Amino acid sequence: MVDFAFTSAWLDIALDGLVNLSLAAIIFFIGWSSARLIAALVKRILISRGINDPLQYFIITITRVALTFVALMVSLDFLGFDTAVLLTVFAAAGLAIGLALKDTLSNVASGVMLILFKPFTIGDYVEAAGVGGVVEKIGIFTSQMKTGDNREITVPNSQIYGGVIINASAKQTRRIDLVIGVGYSDDLQKVEQLLLECITDDQRILTTPEPTVAVAELADNSVNFIVRPWVNTADYWLVRWHLIRQIKVSFDENGISIPYPQQDIHIHQVTKD
Repeated sequence: MVDFAFTSAWLDIALDGLVNLSLAAIIFFIGWSSARLIAALVKRILISRGINDPLQYFIITITRVALTFVALMVSLDFLGFDTAVLLTVFAAAGLAIGLALKDTLSNVASGVMLILFKPFTIGDYVEAAGVGGVVEKIGIFTSQMKTGDNREITVPNSQIYGGVIINASAKQTRRIDLVIGVGYSDDLQKVEQLLLECITDDQRILTTPEPTVAVAELADNSVNFIVRPWVNTADYWLVRWHLIRQIKVSFDENGISIPYPQQDIHIHQVTKD
């Protein structure tokens, strides 16, 4: 009789434990499934708003992991575990991991900021973190650029977002800034006319804003003109190179000199008596 009562009590305990464990498993499964559904809903919202793939993956992963963690805590609390102690342990572990990975987390935060605020996009030519190139990829940890000679540069996001970013592709138009020096004996009115002709002969140069040609400086060896036409950003370098060549050709054809620094050396012969 005693053995039967003892066995019956253990069976009740085991049955209660099995029921609680099953209910906890059901709670966790419901929470896990809800986390996946919510993550899928978040993904749809992010896609509809045009959020970049790396940021999509980051936000969706964080959402799914956080909701799954909440479901796990609710399940453990249902089983009678002291979740406050577990949360304290997880918080301490998270703090230790955060301190160990502070540079990595800084790159992640900077990557999120780059994707959200978009100081540049893929295909832009930018100068940042001491390097310049065309942006090929903006990731959560690093971004990749391609240089003009087809080298790939990988830069940590924290170095990019923590410094000055120069985006040469952000605007549709750019101004070409040239300084052209001529001799003091040259006809300045003729020089100005030739410079304007070189500008108007190139159809890629915009008429609005109006190009600027003016005497800027009376330098030591030359009279310096500033030449500032506006072009579409995509035409900047081709027009710049062509304009410099045309100015040199035009000056040569019209007898306009382009001075360069030079020194005169006078040799005096001293005769001895």
